[in-house]
Amino acid sequence: MTSILIIDDEKAIRKTLTEILTFEGYKIDEAVDGEEGLKRFSEKNYDLVLCDIKMPKLDGIEFLEKARMVNPDIPIIIISGHGNIDTAVEAVKKGAFDYISKPPDLNRLLITLRNATEKQELVTQTKVLKRKVSRVAEMIGISSPIGKIKDTIEKVAPTDARVLITGENGVGKELVARWIHEKSNRNSGPMVEVNCAAIPGELIESELFGHEKGSFTSAIKQRIGKFEQANGGTLFLDEIGDMSLNAQAKVLRALQEGKITRVGADKDINVDVRVVAATNKDLLHEVDLKNFRLDLYHRLGVIIIHVPSLNERKEDIPLLVTYFLELIAAEYGQTKKGLEPAAMEAMKNYDWTGNIRELRNVVERLIILSGKSITVDDINNYVVPKN
Repeated sequence: MTSILIIDDEKAIRKTLTEILTFEGYKIDEAVDGEEGLKRFSEKNYDLVLCDIKMPKLDGIEFLEKARMVNPDIPIIIISGHGNIDTAVEAVKKGAFDYISKPPDLNRLLITLRNATEKQELVTQTKVLKRKVSRVAEMIGISSPIGKIKDTIEKVAPTDARVLITGENGVGKELVARWIHEKSNRNSGPMVEVNCAAIPGELIESELFGHEKGSFTSAIKQRIGKFEQANGGTLFLDEIGDMSLNAQAKVLRALQEGKITRVGADKDINVDVRVVAATNKDLLHEVDLKNFRLDLYHRLGVIIIHVPSLNERKEDIPLLVTYFLELIAAEYGQTKKGLEPAAMEAMKNYDWTGNIRELRNVVERLIILSGKSITVDDINNYVVPKN
């Protein structure tokens, strides 16, 4: 049964709406003002909200703004007096589903509720399907550091706090970023990745902020930058420590003001982006070397997640090897190969300088080159470097 929260300080309006909608098969809760409405909205998962504009303590616009921070997917329909149409239209611009004039027309009300319900069902179905088809790899491990990372992601992901992920190359920093996005309220939006180390310094600003046609020699057409592409979602800045100081200054402004300016333009563009950054460098050391801005470091590092090297989590190696054996065999359409206990012990004792990236490559190599089962000889022949 569809549940609706009615927020209105006029008792007669609440009573009338409750009677009509209960008769139509809806489950109704009431709140006498915006403050009580927000409390109920935060405590219970409603399908729809009907909210008046003019109310004591917290008016409809204020309720709308706060409610969208709690759950942006729930449709909120504004109920407005004839003299408040401009305000109601403004509310729609701020995210309200629709508005209905007082006294409400029954047919218009029921059609609006039906449309809002259908939209909510589509949003829910889309999220379910997105999770089903998501190709985000699992985060494998039973070690204490991995458990701590998983716990941190669960706490941080639903917020909009910026996250800085540190660790050596190949440890899985991108995977942590993907899980932060996947478990966030932004997971229906895009996750846009930028490898700051792979883009020449003179092009990084255009890549991040876009450019206007003719702004420089090779700018033959307008380009939309990564910040705009990630609007409503997550921007993952990988290898942030390799970004130029000039680009750092502009990223800092974007984080502070929520605005960017394309190269060659003089107009600001508002962007709603959560930034997750990663680096294999010691950024505080880079600050001392004058290669990285201290103010940007503090902006990015609201939450810092350090991903340990594979050599620091040896107990996870058997799980990771088994996972990759199954995954790669499935990709090749083969039966999963076994691994002799002595071979597994040799894998645990190996020095994994390339971390998980190297481990995956090694498992793939062993699947291709070994026999029916992977032996210690296979490890010695195909894994251990020859002097």
